[in-house]
Amino acid sequence: MIMYMYKKICVTNRHLVQGSLSIRIEQILNSDSKPDIVILREKDMSEEEYIDLSHKVIDICNKSDTLCILHYFKNAAIRIGHRAIHMPLAAFEAMTEKEKLNFDVIGVSIHSVTDALNAEKKGASYVTAGHVFVTDCKKGLEPRGLKFLSEVCAAVKIPVYAIGGIEDKNAGLCIEAGASGVCMMSGWMK
Repeated sequence: MIMYMYKKICVTNRHLVQGSLSIRIEQILNSDSKPDIVILREKDMSEEEYIDLSHKVIDICNKSDTLCILHYFKNAAIRIGHRAIHMPLAAFEAMTEKEKLNFDVIGVSIHSVTDALNAEKKGASYVTAGHVFVTDCKKGLEPRGLKFLSEVCAAVKIPVYAIGGIEDKNAGLCIEAGASGVCMMSGWMK
């Protein structure tokens, strides 16, 4: 069996969790398969609800020395002084240079090589490329596949993290394609 060294990113979705998201994150961060990063992706909340949740999750992540990256709510992140954000490409492209100065880490979701090149050029720290495999999150949409992932990885110098349908059994294929790591949601949330 080949062993790979790569980053594991837990992407949250409280709708998949039975019980409390905060308790589930604590369990994940105390497990043997602890992720390196948690992206708090709860974009259907109000900004105030998101801020309340982010305080809890950031605290949990800090206790386990895990990077917490907030998602989409850049103004909330700026308000609470959290310096790591992940954005959809269009929202990232709409950010001003002054807004970007509030962050040490800015991740961007991309869906093409052109997207990845644009994100890199405009200052993204990393990109998530997907969706790579069939996933319930994108029902009915054809996955972009490993060739797409490989092309994105070859095109940019910043880290590329595979997303979409990633499980332990196919994560190695993403790393072989050039990804720096993988994002998983369902496997950790359920």
